[in-house]
This record gives sequence, structure tokens and C-alpha cells, in this order.
Amino acid sequence: MRIAIIDLGTNTFHLLIAEIEDDEPKIIYKTNEPVRLGEDITKANLIIPIAFERGITCLQAFKKTIDHYGAATVKAVATSGVRSAKNGKMFVEAAKTQAGISIGIIDGDEEANYIYAGVKWSGVITEPALIMDIGGGSTEFILCDTINLIWKKSYNIGAARLMQGFFISDPINIHDQLEIRKHLDEQLADLIAICKIHQPQMLIGSAGAFESFAGMINFNLDIKAISMGDIDFLAYQQLALKLTKANHEERAKMDRLVPLRVDMIVMAALLTNYVLEKLALKKIKFSTYDLKMGVLRSFSK
Repeated sequence: MRIAIIDLGTNTFHLLIAEIEDDEPKIIYKTNEPVRLGEDITKANLIIPIAFERGITCLQAFKKTIDHYGAATVKAVATSGVRSAKNGKMFVEAAKTQAGISIGIIDGDEEANYIYAGVKWSGVITEPALIMDIGGGSTEFILCDTINLIWKKSYNIGAARLMQGFFISDPINIHDQLEIRKHLDEQLADLIAICKIHQPQMLIGSAGAFESFAGMINFNLDIKAISMGDIDFLAYQQLALKLTKANHEERAKMDRLVPLRVDMIVMAALLTNYVLEKLALKKIKFSTYDLKMGVLRSFSK
């Protein structure tokens, strides 16, 4: 069975076309587009017209690709950017009529479940861990051990939302960093409390920013060829400091940092720093298998 998975993120739309053979995914085609559906979304909680149009245009192109590869089954899921927007349902309707793609809006729990399934499929969970998926609109946290999902929650603290709310200075100054920390203290109190009970031993980053961190630390790393890997803790700390001290122009010149993440990587680093510090974690791993792989996994059982 040939399957097409579409992940409509707040910043990026992903398309994955694959077949399942002997419980293993055979990736036939994979792409993503920096749609930035959540551009200025925090101002009126709306997908603005230009972003709305970019999203539909991207889905029309995805539909042509899906038809070209003959994928009989299409599963499209929309996350924070669509589910939190007042005109999110209008976007879903337009996608159906103008692009021929039916979209399911998933809630934070479903999103976390898919992320966990994808990350677990990668084989990266070897001890009690906290999985972290930094999206544009939301960030999901999943507590797990090698067998079970223990606890999960989605928070509206994605990199784009943090950037729109707090990224006022560039390079970001101490005052703005402290404002972010205050916001995270309020938002993540329950996460910190439950982690103190279950004591995860490592942080696992799900794709996205964590792939950028890994690639920027190790230029020889072929992210596309692996399902998981380690991120050296000290090297990460040095990189995070470099990112937060740099301005936009300086970050734009950094190797292996894609244009879409030039600014949001600062928010991702500050959010990751906060979690590492609060939970006293010294071990970081990453999984290239994320939500869309979790969706694919649901077809292989």
C-alpha cells in the first residue's frame, strides 16, 4: 500500500510518500515547504490572507505530486496553526475544494501520540526520557520509558509564538530572555513537577530544531540517512550561546542553518536550555522520526 502523509505545521508543510514493507517504511518521496501559515497569527488569532494563499498553493502542488506517485491513501493532519486559528476550519474547507485534500485537525493529545509513535519507531528510546517536539505553534512533551508512554501534554509555546511575543531585541537581550523564562515558568510548572517524580535521564528532541542543532555541531552528519543520533551536551551549550549572541545577519551566515529557522532557532535554543537546566539533564539525543512518521506507523500495525 502506497501512502501519502501530509503534516501541516505552523511554519512548514511536510509531504511524505511511503510504502510499508515487513513493518519497515520504504520512503519513496519526501519534501517540505516553508509555508509560514502562522505568520502574525498571534495578533488576531487568524491565518492572514497571504499565509492562507501560500498554504492552499502548497497543498495544490502536493496533490499533483501525490497523484504522480500514485498514492491511493492520503492522510493529512493539521496541528496548532490551524486548530488555534479562528479561520482554521475555513482553511480546511478551502483545502478540500481547491486542492482536493481532506484535512483532519488533531488536538494536542493526538499530536503527542503521533510524535511518540514516530520517535519510538526510530529506536532512540533506550532509557527513561523526556521527548520534546518544538513546533511553530506548539511544543509537545512526552514522558516515557523504554516500553510505555507515561505522560504527555501539548503547550502553546512553539518557536513562532515565542518569537512573535518575545523576540524584540536582536541579538536577544537579557531582559527579553528573562521575560521568556518567566513565561515558561508559568506555562511549564506541571511539566517540571511531573518530571521530578519520574526522573527522565535524557532529553530526546524530535526532528526540527534538533536536526539543526545536530547538523550545526557535526558537519559530517547526514541527517537524511539516519533515524536517530546523539547531540554532545557541551557542544550544544556552546552552539546555543553562539546562536543567542548572534544577530539575524550573523545567524544567516551560519553553516547548515536553513533560512526558515534563522530566527526561530534562538527561541528553540532558549526553550531547550530552560528544560535542560530545570531538569538537570546532561544527555541529549535526537530522532529524525517525528509526527509524520508516527502517522505512517499507524498504518503499519
